[in-house]
Amino acid sequence: MSISEPEPSLPPSERVTPDELLHTRTGTEVSPEDMVLAAGRDLTPRNLEWARRKLEAEGPDSIEKMLP
Repeated sequence: MSISEPEPSLPPSERVTPDELLHTRTGTEVSPEDMVLAAGRDLTPRNLEWARRKLEAEGPDSIEKMLP
């Protein structure tokens, strides 16, 4: 294929990212450290306490709400 020729388009079903690849959970526990880092915060005692409270209140799926 020459540089001037565009690549052929893929069908829409092959261009869409499957839903299971859009989530962060891998079946493992979500730690307070995971929550702090996903929120883009520094690992400080205050932020870790915030993450512990958030995990207790909302559960481990709450990490999905913070990520794009």
